[in-house]
Amino acid sequence: MEIATETERKYDVPETFELPDLVGVGGIAGVDGAETHDLDATYFDTEDLRLMRNRRTLRQRSGGNDAGWHLKTPGDGDGRTEHRLPASGDTVPAELMALVRAIVRRSPVGPVGRLRTHRVETPLRDADGRTLALVAQDRVTAESDGAETVWQEVEVELVDGDATVLEAVEERLFAAGATPAAGPSKVARALAGRLASIKTGKKAKPQKNPVMLYAREQRDAILGYDPAARRGEARAVHQMRVATRRLRSTLKTYRKAFDEPALRDELRWLAGVLGAVRDPQVLEEKLLALVDEAGPEFAHTAARVRAHLEHRIETGLAELAEALETDRYLDLLDRIDELVDHGSPHTPDPVRRAEKVLAKADAKLDAALASGVEEEIHESRKGFKQARYAVELIAPDAGKPAKRLVKALTALQDGLGDYQDSNIARGVLRELGSDSFHFGVLYGRQEQVGREALAKVPALAQASRRRKVRRVF
Repeated sequence: MEIATETERKYDVPETFELPDLVGVGGIAGVDGAETHDLDATYFDTEDLRLMRNRRTLRQRSGGNDAGWHLKTPGDGDGRTEHRLPASGDTVPAELMALVRAIVRRSPVGPVGRLRTHRVETPLRDADGRTLALVAQDRVTAESDGAETVWQEVEVELVDGDATVLEAVEERLFAAGATPAAGPSKVARALAGRLASIKTGKKAKPQKNPVMLYAREQRDAILGYDPAARRGEARAVHQMRVATRRLRSTLKTYRKAFDEPALRDELRWLAGVLGAVRDPQVLEEKLLALVDEAGPEFAHTAARVRAHLEHRIETGLAELAEALETDRYLDLLDRIDELVDHGSPHTPDPVRRAEKVLAKADAKLDAALASGVEEEIHESRKGFKQARYAVELIAPDAGKPAKRLVKALTALQDGLGDYQDSNIARGVLRELGSDSFHFGVLYGRQEQVGREALAKVPALAQASRRRKVRRVF
């Protein structure tokens, strides 16, 4: 599969539109070598257009320079991520279905429209002959639900240029009569009526409750990071796990309102599956940094650590890929949807609730530091994680005071996390080389790391309890 970032802007243009002279704007020195393509694309979606409603487009296209299967997903700004596979029959490839499974769930995916496009594609080059962008003048014929529509539009896609090229070309296109495209894609325009009827018929209740808004944000994050997490991208695995934990923590904080112990258990399961990938990723980074500091004589030790943790990551990724294709995961997503889209429980005052959760975490930490018991210290960290998420929830309304407290709680949580990481790292070192001098040296250094991390905790706790920091309450 090829994965590329596509940065482009689309414009509606009248029937009589002619491409204006673009030489001299945005560093464009030459406009020549136009190519003509006849493209024929069939778009696939569920009956209720779930992909399009979630800003995804899935198609099989012939003609042009990139014929085959394409899946476009949201990116940043003008950019979108495009996944490409060669043409292979009329059935959507399993690799692409996996990337949209969290959205379509069990719904069948089939053709929803056909677009035939006559394209004139013109390269915009700089003085050195580099192609800064491509301008495509498209005459589109769309077929859907037995109806046919025809229109013209222009696309400008970056190649080696930057945003200044897009801005300069856009200004010239506007002067020639172009306007911003009414829809995000050709197929969205073709199916605009059908999309509108679906959105009208299945409109979710507007949410004003900050607890429900926060829960919905976590649902959207889980769905958004799902495709990259399946590929094992470290950031996506981490962020999907964080969203899962935030949602579970919120259900726990407001458990009397939600009464969803089974859903919390399933979120714990998902976080655990993601953690089986993420935990060894983090541990590998930290342990290998420690080995590097120890010097070249520890090279063999580094190789053993790397091999051990890479095996754990590989095993975790296989288990994650399998878990995300199970009915258990799809059922969990359905239950989350029902909760955040249709549930509207009466919840206690979020500010007062956050204050109570934080007070409980404070008490747990004080008792843990007094006892020095490792497990109690670890449990206190969980308490502060729950408290931090509870404060995050009120931050949009509470403003700077809440953000200041979140920052202080994050620092405290990280300090406790460093201590916990050192304990886990020592366990791995003991497992790999309990009878080895080199592993013994690293074990001793990790003990020191743990002691130093724990020694910083009281000051971090005190900083989080300053009156100025707790002003949100």
